[in-house]
Amino acid sequence: MRLGLQLGYDDPVSAVALAEEADRLGFHSVWTSEAYGSDAVTPMAWLAARTERINVGAAIMQMPARSPATTAATVATLDLLSGGRVLLGLGTSGPQVAEGWHGQAWGKPLTRTREYVDIVRQVLRREAPVEHHGEHYDVPYTGPGATGLGKPLKLIVHPLRPDVPIYLAAIGPRNVALAAEIADGWLPIFFSPERFAEVHGPSLEEGFARRGGRPEGWDLAPLVPVVVADDAAAAREFLKPLLALYVGGMGARGQNFYNRLAGRYGYEAEAARVQELYLDGHRADAIAAVPDALVDEVALVGDRARIGDRLDAWRACGVTTMILQARQPEALQLLAELAS
Repeated sequence: MRLGLQLGYDDPVSAVALAEEADRLGFHSVWTSEAYGSDAVTPMAWLAARTERINVGAAIMQMPARSPATTAATVATLDLLSGGRVLLGLGTSGPQVAEGWHGQAWGKPLTRTREYVDIVRQVLRREAPVEHHGEHYDVPYTGPGATGLGKPLKLIVHPLRPDVPIYLAAIGPRNVALAAEIADGWLPIFFSPERFAEVHGPSLEEGFARRGGRPEGWDLAPLVPVVVADDAAAAREFLKPLLALYVGGMGARGQNFYNRLAGRYGYEAEAARVQELYLDGHRADAIAAVPDALVDEVALVGDRARIGDRLDAWRACGVTTMILQARQPEALQLLAELAS
């Protein structure tokens, strides 16, 4: 099982030292992220310049933030400059960010994702000038206001790797199936190894069946929060604000993907309570309402022995790359020892 490190979007400066430590420890990859803080691309370029071996990935680049052609050109450029170390993680984000931050219609996320990946791959492969006419993307543009002067174009630079790996961040069943069908890997957040087969297995099987089987090298790469501490209870308390934010505050009532995921894990009543408290302004109570058992399922918390025991569950369900959401250098060092 390979190791990766995901960096946050709130403090890119402090994250650099962690990324350099991950490179020193032989991690497979370091992943940047974006919501409405720092962007994902600038830290990728910075880290690629300051490291030597580690792959640099986006987990994720938000599709509403960039045209598919811009994303493909960015990836091609970074891959050339880094010597072939780029991994592209894509996601739709949610309606609050897509419409409230990027000013883009939420639309049909499955359709958008399928079209986006198709265009990115067309650009990188350079087999012909890019042309795509779908529900979300019209290239060359022919809609209202078009001049009629647009023509299909081909990327000028020659990508180092026309097949840069593309990962999808997905939670819902249909999105997970799509990741299995069209992507090279899947970036699940709040991943429960115990519930994996029941909750996500059928969707993955459906997607792999549509593409004719699971391709060799397809990467199951969950994002796993890690807090190393002698006191497991204290480590849980450190992570509960994160879970309360996502389960309770990301989205609106009736439209929160993380809340639904917790419900599919068997915490429907608890997730509803966390959301009710969070959206009503009682954030401390919402944090307190996050179940200990949920934290234990989706995170690695505690001392060396406890974390070592829990790693077996991730190995057993076929995780190929574990991407740590950690801010402690000692967490990176411990996992490097335990995973070797």
